[in-house]
Amino acid sequence: MSDTEIPDLGKLYRMALSEIENSEIQQINSEFYKTLSQFIGKLRTEEYSGIEAKIKDDLVEKTSLLTQLIMKFRLEKAATGISKTGLIDEEKFVIELSDEMEERNEMILSSTLNGKTKVLESISKKNKIKPISVRFLKDVEGFLGADSEKYGSFKPEDIATIPNENAQELITKNLAVKIHIDK
Repeated sequence: MSDTEIPDLGKLYRMALSEIENSEIQQINSEFYKTLSQFIGKLRTEEYSGIEAKIKDDLVEKTSLLTQLIMKFRLEKAATGISKTGLIDEEKFVIELSDEMEERNEMILSSTLNGKTKVLESISKKNKIKPISVRFLKDVEGFLGADSEKYGSFKPEDIATIPNENAQELITKNLAVKIHIDK
């Protein structure tokens, strides 16, 4: 599917079927998700009435479902180690987290099985003080963070970066929500 090509359900269906039937990741255009995003975004903003609105809604739904199916099978192939060749940038972004999780799992397991308690303690401490950005939902008085630094006080809608352990406690109590701040 080229950048300028309008996606059609038949082609998306054949792409999904090809991903399902083949054990290798199929080659797709590097602009696949961007093209679909533009197409679906444009459709969603267009106003129709009557039968045209129903057709538009069905087209958006079916295009979305086929896109999800294609992505699901491509990522499953990559996650099971069959191959990562053929993934496009958006899919590589997802798989990176999976790879990191596997590496971390190996580190914990290896440290546990080889009696490396100090490594486990270090990992635990780093996780407790890892900075997390939150948006406060209610008033929160000042507190001593897991990193022994003082934080607060905070009002609703304040944003702060605090240690993970403290952030998780506030989130559990519905006093704050985790946010992502792009760097």
